[in-house]
Amino acid sequence: MRPRPAVGGRWLGSMGEGFQFLDIILFAMIAAFLVLRLRSVLGRRSGQQRRPPDLVSRRRKDAPGNDNVVELPDRTEEAAAEDEDFGPEAESEDPLAAGLTQIRIADNGFDPQEFLAGARTAFEMVVQNFAEGNTRALRAILNDEVFENFATAIKQREEAGESLETTLISIKNAETLEARMEGRTAFITVKFVTEQVNLTRDRNDEVIDGDPNRVTDVTDIWTFAHNTRARDPNWTLVETRSQN
Repeated sequence: MRPRPAVGGRWLGSMGEGFQFLDIILFAMIAAFLVLRLRSVLGRRSGQQRRPPDLVSRRRKDAPGNDNVVELPDRTEEAAAEDEDFGPEAESEDPLAAGLTQIRIADNGFDPQEFLAGARTAFEMVVQNFAEGNTRALRAILNDEVFENFATAIKQREEAGESLETTLISIKNAETLEARMEGRTAFITVKFVTEQVNLTRDRNDEVIDGDPNRVTDVTDIWTFAHNTRARDPNWTLVETRSQN
Protein backbone atom coordinates (compact mmCIF):
# COMPACT_ATOMS: atom_id res chain seq x y z
CA MET A 1 0.00 0.00 0.00
CA ARG A 2 1.61 3.34 -1.06
CA PRO A 3 1.75 6.29 1.29
CA ARG A 4 -0.70 9.04 0.50
CA PRO A 5 0.31 12.67 0.33
CA ALA A 6 -0.18 14.52 3.55
CA VAL A 7 -3.01 16.94 3.90
CA GLY A 8 -2.21 20.32 2.45
CA GLY A 9 0.66 18.96 0.36
CA ARG A 10 3.15 18.83 3.21
CA TRP A 11 5.18 16.06 1.67
CA LEU A 12 5.26 17.73 -1.71
CA GLY A 13 6.38 21.00 -0.05
CA SER A 14 9.32 19.21 1.59
CA MET A 15 10.54 18.07 -1.80
CA GLY A 16 10.34 21.69 -3.13
CA GLU A 17 12.35 22.92 -0.16
CA GLY A 18 14.99 20.33 -0.93
CA PHE A 19 15.36 21.58 -4.48
CA GLN A 20 15.70 25.20 -3.26
CA PHE A 21 18.40 24.16 -0.85
CA LEU A 22 20.37 22.52 -3.66
CA ASP A 23 20.04 25.69 -5.77
CA ILE A 24 21.44 27.80 -2.93
CA ILE A 25 24.41 25.47 -2.55
CA LEU A 26 25.04 25.55 -6.30
CA PHE A 27 24.93 29.36 -6.46
CA ALA A 28 27.26 29.60 -3.46
CA MET A 29 29.78 27.32 -5.16
CA ILE A 30 29.62 29.39 -8.36
CA ALA A 31 30.11 32.64 -6.38
CA ALA A 32 33.06 31.19 -4.48
CA PHE A 33 34.64 30.06 -7.75
CA LEU A 34 34.25 33.55 -9.27
CA VAL A 35 35.76 35.18 -6.17
CA LEU A 36 38.77 32.90 -6.30
CA ARG A 37 39.25 33.63 -9.99
CA LEU A 38 39.07 37.38 -9.45
CA ARG A 39 41.55 37.26 -6.59
CA SER A 40 43.97 35.21 -8.64
CA VAL A 41 43.78 37.71 -11.52
CA LEU A 42 43.70 41.00 -9.60
CA GLY A 43 45.83 39.99 -6.65
CA ARG A 44 45.33 40.97 -3.03
CA ARG A 45 46.47 44.13 -1.19
CA SER A 46 48.76 43.52 1.76
CA GLY A 47 48.93 45.82 4.77
CA GLN A 48 52.23 47.36 3.62
CA GLN A 49 51.09 48.37 0.16
CA ARG A 50 50.44 52.07 -0.50
CA ARG A 51 47.68 53.45 -2.55
CA PRO A 52 48.76 54.82 -5.95
CA PRO A 53 49.11 58.59 -5.99
CA ASP A 54 46.16 60.61 -7.16
CA LEU A 55 47.64 62.30 -10.22
CA VAL A 56 44.52 64.30 -10.92
CA SER A 57 43.60 66.23 -7.80
CA ARG A 58 40.46 67.82 -9.17
CA ARG A 59 38.40 68.69 -12.19
CA ARG A 60 37.17 72.18 -12.74
CA LYS A 61 33.44 72.69 -12.91
CA ASP A 62 33.47 73.65 -16.56
CA ALA A 63 30.55 71.56 -17.78
CA PRO A 64 27.14 72.90 -16.76
CA GLY A 65 25.13 70.56 -14.57
CA ASN A 66 28.14 68.37 -13.75
CA ASP A 67 27.97 67.82 -9.99
CA ASN A 68 30.24 64.78 -9.90
CA VAL A 69 33.53 66.69 -9.66
CA VAL A 70 36.38 66.68 -7.18
CA GLU A 71 37.50 70.02 -5.79
CA LEU A 72 41.17 70.96 -5.65
CA PRO A 73 42.61 71.32 -2.17
CA ASP A 74 43.80 74.76 -1.07
CA ARG A 75 47.27 75.74 -2.26
CA THR A 76 50.06 75.24 0.23
CA GLU A 77 51.57 78.17 2.09
CA GLU A 78 54.86 77.60 0.27
CA ALA A 79 53.26 77.98 -3.14
CA ALA A 80 51.43 81.07 -1.97
CA ALA A 81 54.71 82.52 -0.72
CA GLU A 82 56.28 81.91 -4.14
CA ASP A 83 53.44 83.81 -5.76
CA GLU A 84 54.02 86.72 -3.40
CA ASP A 85 57.76 86.78 -4.16
CA PHE A 86 57.64 86.43 -7.93
CA GLY A 87 54.20 87.60 -8.99
CA PRO A 88 53.34 90.78 -10.91
CA GLU A 89 52.89 92.70 -7.67
CA ALA A 90 56.45 91.91 -6.65
CA GLU A 91 57.72 93.19 -9.99
CA SER A 92 55.74 96.39 -9.63
CA GLU A 93 57.36 96.96 -6.23
CA ASP A 94 60.84 96.71 -7.81
CA PRO A 95 60.73 98.53 -11.15
CA LEU A 96 64.53 98.38 -11.52
CA ALA A 97 64.57 94.57 -11.40
CA ALA A 98 61.61 94.44 -13.77
CA GLY A 99 63.37 96.79 -16.20
CA LEU A 100 66.59 94.77 -16.15
CA THR A 101 64.57 91.62 -16.79
CA GLN A 102 62.93 93.23 -19.82
CA ILE A 103 66.34 94.17 -21.19
CA ARG A 104 67.65 90.62 -20.68
CA ILE A 105 64.64 89.29 -22.56
CA ALA A 106 65.29 91.66 -25.46
CA ASP A 107 69.06 91.07 -25.42
CA ASN A 108 70.12 87.65 -24.15
CA GLY A 109 73.75 88.79 -24.05
CA PHE A 110 73.05 91.57 -21.56
CA ASP A 111 74.69 91.30 -18.14
CA PRO A 112 74.07 94.06 -15.52
CA GLN A 113 77.52 93.74 -13.95
CA GLU A 114 79.32 93.85 -17.28
CA PHE A 115 77.24 96.87 -18.23
CA LEU A 116 78.25 98.73 -15.05
CA ALA A 117 81.91 97.95 -15.72
CA GLY A 118 81.56 99.36 -19.23
CA ALA A 119 79.70 102.40 -17.92
CA ARG A 120 82.58 103.20 -15.54
CA THR A 121 85.03 103.00 -18.43
CA ALA A 122 82.80 105.23 -20.58
CA PHE A 123 82.58 107.77 -17.75
CA GLU A 124 86.37 108.02 -17.52
CA MET A 125 86.69 108.39 -21.31
CA VAL A 126 84.04 111.10 -21.57
CA VAL A 127 85.46 113.15 -18.68
CA GLN A 128 88.99 112.92 -20.05
CA ASN A 129 88.10 113.68 -23.67
CA PHE A 130 85.85 116.59 -22.69
CA ALA A 131 88.65 118.16 -20.67
CA GLU A 132 91.06 117.67 -23.58
CA GLY A 133 88.54 118.97 -26.13
CA ASN A 134 88.70 115.75 -28.16
CA THR A 135 85.39 115.95 -30.01
CA ARG A 136 86.33 113.10 -32.36
CA ALA A 137 86.56 110.62 -29.49
CA LEU A 138 83.36 111.96 -27.92
CA ARG A 139 81.47 111.50 -31.18
CA ALA A 140 81.73 107.70 -30.84
CA ILE A 141 80.27 107.66 -27.32
CA LEU A 142 77.57 110.35 -27.31
CA ASN A 143 74.28 110.65 -29.14
CA ASP A 144 73.66 113.71 -31.31
CA GLU A 145 72.03 115.89 -28.65
CA VAL A 146 74.61 115.27 -25.92
CA PHE A 147 77.45 115.58 -28.41
CA GLU A 148 76.20 119.00 -29.54
CA ASN A 149 76.10 120.21 -25.93
CA PHE A 150 79.62 118.98 -25.25
CA ALA A 151 80.97 120.31 -28.54
CA THR A 152 79.39 123.73 -27.90
CA ALA A 153 80.99 123.95 -24.43
CA ILE A 154 84.37 122.97 -25.85
CA LYS A 155 84.10 125.57 -28.62
CA GLN A 156 83.16 128.34 -26.21
CA ARG A 157 86.07 127.41 -23.96
CA GLU A 158 88.51 127.49 -26.86
CA GLU A 159 87.21 130.83 -28.11
CA ALA A 160 87.75 132.29 -24.65
CA GLY A 161 91.29 130.97 -24.59
CA GLU A 162 90.54 128.82 -21.59
CA SER A 163 91.52 125.25 -20.79
CA LEU A 164 90.02 122.69 -18.47
CA GLU A 165 92.03 120.32 -16.34
CA THR A 166 90.18 117.40 -14.78
CA THR A 167 91.82 114.74 -12.68
CA LEU A 168 89.58 111.82 -11.87
CA ILE A 169 90.89 110.57 -8.54
CA SER A 170 88.47 107.69 -8.12
CA ILE A 171 85.00 106.42 -8.88
CA LYS A 172 83.67 105.82 -5.39
CA ASN A 173 80.41 104.28 -6.55
CA ALA A 174 78.53 103.44 -9.73
CA GLU A 175 74.92 102.48 -9.13
CA THR A 176 72.11 101.61 -11.52
CA LEU A 177 69.06 103.76 -10.77
CA GLU A 178 66.63 102.97 -13.58
CA ALA A 179 66.21 100.48 -16.40
CA ARG A 180 63.51 100.27 -19.04
CA MET A 181 62.65 99.26 -22.58
CA GLU A 182 61.09 101.61 -25.12
CA GLY A 183 60.36 99.62 -28.23
CA ARG A 184 63.62 97.99 -29.24
CA THR A 185 65.79 100.45 -27.29
CA ALA A 186 67.05 99.79 -23.77
CA PHE A 187 67.70 102.69 -21.39
CA ILE A 188 69.74 102.48 -18.18
CA THR A 189 70.42 105.37 -15.81
CA VAL A 190 73.54 105.23 -13.62
CA LYS A 191 74.60 107.44 -10.73
CA PHE A 192 78.35 108.04 -10.49
CA VAL A 193 79.90 109.32 -7.27
CA THR A 194 83.48 110.39 -7.97
CA GLU A 195 86.40 112.31 -6.52
CA GLN A 196 87.75 114.93 -8.91
CA VAL A 197 90.10 117.87 -9.09
CA ASN A 198 88.85 120.43 -11.63
CA LEU A 199 90.74 123.52 -12.76
CA THR A 200 90.03 126.16 -15.38
CA ARG A 201 92.99 128.20 -16.67
CA ASP A 202 93.00 131.27 -18.88
CA ARG A 203 95.23 131.88 -21.89
CA ASN A 204 98.02 132.98 -19.53
CA ASP A 205 97.82 129.64 -17.69
CA GLU A 206 96.41 131.29 -14.60
CA VAL A 207 93.86 129.39 -12.52
CA ILE A 208 90.57 131.22 -12.77
CA ASP A 209 88.35 128.52 -11.32
CA GLY A 210 88.97 125.58 -9.00
CA ASP A 211 91.76 124.64 -6.59
CA PRO A 212 94.59 122.26 -7.49
CA ASN A 213 94.77 121.13 -3.86
CA ARG A 214 91.07 120.48 -3.39
CA VAL A 215 89.42 117.14 -4.10
CA THR A 216 85.72 117.52 -4.76
CA ASP A 217 83.03 114.86 -4.52
CA VAL A 218 80.97 115.02 -7.71
CA THR A 219 77.72 113.18 -8.37
CA ASP A 220 76.67 112.72 -11.99
CA ILE A 221 73.58 110.93 -13.30
CA TRP A 222 73.97 109.62 -16.82
CA THR A 223 71.57 107.68 -19.01
CA PHE A 224 72.81 105.21 -21.62
CA ALA A 225 70.82 103.71 -24.50
CA HIS A 226 71.28 100.70 -26.77
CA ASN A 227 69.30 99.33 -29.71
CA THR A 228 68.89 95.66 -28.77
CA ARG A 229 68.40 94.69 -32.44
CA ALA A 230 71.55 96.42 -33.66
CA ARG A 231 74.73 94.51 -34.39
CA ASP A 232 76.79 97.13 -32.56
CA PRO A 233 76.88 96.04 -28.90
CA ASN A 234 78.03 99.45 -27.63
CA TRP A 235 75.88 101.75 -25.52
CA THR A 236 75.54 105.48 -26.18
CA LEU A 237 75.33 108.30 -23.66
CA VAL A 238 72.00 110.06 -24.27
CA GLU A 239 71.53 112.26 -21.18
CA THR A 240 73.65 113.82 -18.44
CA ARG A 241 72.76 115.73 -15.31
CA SER A 242 74.47 116.57 -12.07
CA GLN A 243 73.32 116.74 -8.45
CA ASN A 244 76.09 119.19 -7.53
